[in-house]
This record gives sequence, structure tokens and C-alpha cells, in this order.
Amino acid sequence: MRKPALNALRMFDAAARHGNFRLAAEELYLTQGAVAQQVRKLEADLDQALFSRLPRGLALTEAGARYHQDIRKALDLIDRATEALRPNQTTVTLSVPPSLASKWLVPRLGDFAAHHPDLTLDLRASERLTDFEREKVDLVIRQGASPSVSGLVTRTLAPLHLCAVANPSLVAQSQSALSLTELANWPLIEDGHRHWTNLFKSQSIPSPQISLSFNQTALAIDAAISGQGIAIVPRLLVHDPLNADILSEIWQAPNTPDAYHLLHPDHPHPARDKVVGWLLGQA
Repeated sequence: MRKPALNALRMFDAAARHGNFRLAAEELYLTQGAVAQQVRKLEADLDQALFSRLPRGLALTEAGARYHQDIRKALDLIDRATEALRPNQTTVTLSVPPSLASKWLVPRLGDFAAHHPDLTLDLRASERLTDFEREKVDLVIRQGASPSVSGLVTRTLAPLHLCAVANPSLVAQSQSALSLTELANWPLIEDGHRHWTNLFKSQSIPSPQISLSFNQTALAIDAAISGQGIAIVPRLLVHDPLNADILSEIWQAPNTPDAYHLLHPDHPHPARDKVVGWLLGQA
């Protein structure tokens, strides 16, 4: 039996992950025909059908699934060994939710540059799931429940504590702390996470009228700063305007297990580890 070429194995891996020759070709910057041809040649060399060709894609055969599981481990090992030979890598690609980037991370980048002048941060604003290998991302920050993903290291950056905030002048007339029921009578600002709606529903309180709704938390914060209403947002994102008295915190939501999490592949990367250490020190 002829030993398969490494390039053919990478094409097989991409096709197996995507279940589609076209998407595999896009990932590898090749033509669909080239990928399909190499996979057919691999099947011929192995004398095994690795895929079932379906009308709208591919499905691994039983033999193909077993083979891919081992090949994926082998390719990961090769990638890790290659990364270990690059101790001088100085660029770290970090994927971070847009509002966390603009309201928390960007104002702190001066400190990062001062402490790590030898490193370059390549920031990608995104909230979607990340394919680390395909997108060439070293580290991501995501919010929600603690994830458990094979092959990834997960660390908690900060708890996700929600609080209601407003321009101090808007709530100056209130002489006491506001209850959730009382807040329903104020102009409320909501973002795509629908925290107000979910909170009122969880307390069996009739849903209030939402004055403004945005798809980004950063916009809801800006609207609150300008006096448009009361926004409910993660406290981490309003740490700076609260300390500067630009916003007032008027209510805290009950704590939940949700948090901001750091995730990265489980392989050596000294530059990435420096970024992780700095981020944990800032939170």
C-alpha cells in the first residue's frame, strides 16, 4: 500500500470537517476539482471508500470516520511541533466580541503596548464560533456558560454580572433604589441579548415597553450615557464610565453562572500565553 501524501491528508481532513468539497477547497485556496481528485486518489491508494457521495454533500463512511479521527490527531501533532519551532512569533490574533473590544479592551491597549512592546495584537471583532485553524486565530474571548471543548484550554476572564445603568441626571429625581417593577416605568434600553425582557419574564412581571433596542451592547451603553434611558449591560463593559461618574449604577441583576471566557488550542504558544496573562491581570 502506497503511503499517502501529507497534502492529500490535509484535503481529506478539510473535506471531512466541512462535509463538502467546495468548502474544503475554499479553506485550502484550491479548486474544488483538485480537492475531489486528491481524495479519490487517497481512497484508491487505501483501497477504501472514505466518503459516501450524497446529493448535497459528503458523509464519512465508518472506515472514513475512524481514519479521520486518527488523521486529525496526527495533523494536530504536526502543527504543534511546527509552532514549537517558532519561538520568535510575535503576532497574536485575538477574536473578541465587538462591544467588549470597544468598551473594555481598546482603552487598555496602551498598557499592553507598554508591557509587551515586542508583541503585536491582531484584533478580530466577532461573536460567532471560531475555527482556530481555518481562521488562523490564536485566542478568543466569548461570553456565556463555561464551555468544554476537546482540544481547547478554557479560562474564566471575568464573571458576567449584569447591572442597570443610566446617565446620572436621568435618575437624579429618584430618592431611593429602584425595584425591578419600578424600573418598568422608566425608558428602557435593550441590546440583542434581550436582558430586560428575560428578567421581567423570569420574575413573572409583565413585559415593559422597550424605548430603544440595539443589536450591539456598545450602542446601548452610548444611548444610556446620552440620557436616552436605562440600559442593562455587563458591569465589565461600564467599569470605566461608572468610575468616571459618567454613568450611575441603579440596579444589579441576580448573579448567574455566565462569564467571559478565554479559549485557545492546547499547544505551546509563548506569545499567546503572554497575552492571556495580561488579559487576566486586567479583568
